[in-house]
Amino acid sequence: MRKLTNIMVTGGCGFIGSNFIRHLFLETDFAGTIVNTDILTYAGNPENLTDIQERFGGTRYYFERASVCDYRLMTDIFSRYKIDTVVHFAAESHVDRSIFGPKDFIQTNIVGTFTLLEAARKYWKERGDVIFYNISTDEVFGSLGKKGFFTEGTAYNPRSPYSASKASADHLVRAAHHTYGLPVIISHCSNNFGPYQFPEKLIPLIILNILDNRELPVYGDGKHIRDWLFVTDHARAILLILQRGETGETYAVGGDNEWRNIDLVHLLCERAALLQGKNKHTYKKNISFVRDRPGHDRRYAIDCSKLKKTIGWKPSGSFIEKLDTTITWYMEHIEWVDHIKSGDYATWIEKQYGTSTS
Repeated sequence: MRKLTNIMVTGGCGFIGSNFIRHLFLETDFAGTIVNTDILTYAGNPENLTDIQERFGGTRYYFERASVCDYRLMTDIFSRYKIDTVVHFAAESHVDRSIFGPKDFIQTNIVGTFTLLEAARKYWKERGDVIFYNISTDEVFGSLGKKGFFTEGTAYNPRSPYSASKASADHLVRAAHHTYGLPVIISHCSNNFGPYQFPEKLIPLIILNILDNRELPVYGDGKHIRDWLFVTDHARAILLILQRGETGETYAVGGDNEWRNIDLVHLLCERAALLQGKNKHTYKKNISFVRDRPGHDRRYAIDCSKLKKTIGWKPSGSFIEKLDTTITWYMEHIEWVDHIKSGDYATWIEKQYGTSTS
């Protein structure tokens, strides 16, 4: 089993990254150090880790506000903290934003990944006891028909600037492995959901619109299908892959949990109403169909049998329980939501952490 001592988590203030850090510190026997490197764009929220900072800050948890595109800072962090493991979450990740503003996706997801790989190569040199773990997405594979699943061997066919940028990052990671011998692992995950997710994504958007009694927008005919993975299950998978995964390998991480968007929105309406003691049909009247997103992939679904067989991971619990946990979390953290959605959030970040170092 691979020993993890000094881990750099890029994008650790984001949704999946912060849940991964929380999982390591609060749910496992991990005894090492984590260096969270995050530029704190709109979706990076250090409040996700306030309790971690209070308990472990300065001893086992360190935060560095820096861009993965800054080679000088990345090499400095590798050297100062003696990094032996990189878990690379940092990415622009919203498809809609990539359609209307692709430049940031190219810069962060492609140039940032290349820069981080170069910093790792410089510091690690010929070491084989290290690992560069790139967190990727199932969206690089394009769209599925009514049958079949994405696997580790599925050909790439990205359809949006976001997925194209993530596919490019994957290719750079594999090239670093095959050309320079850099020890790497890649995993492709399906759609994540859970606490601390920025409200632009489908599940938190619908939950918060339900709580505000606002319109519940559904793209197109609502029959697009996604495989939903609870973020804590994903965090468990990442840790197990880090510990047991083979260098140079790719792993697919799915939830075994396909839902049509319209059916999921109906379920969210029902569960939110029941959790509030209301009639389950209370919020369904607010569902509306809106113009579809350009190039909207029809179906994603992952076959994660390789991960189950070789690593010993599988999703835990029931989807309804996880959905209720997520809805309840947002109901109990409206102040967190209001803060990150407020117009003065960027100003608050600058006051707390200073000017960006990118």
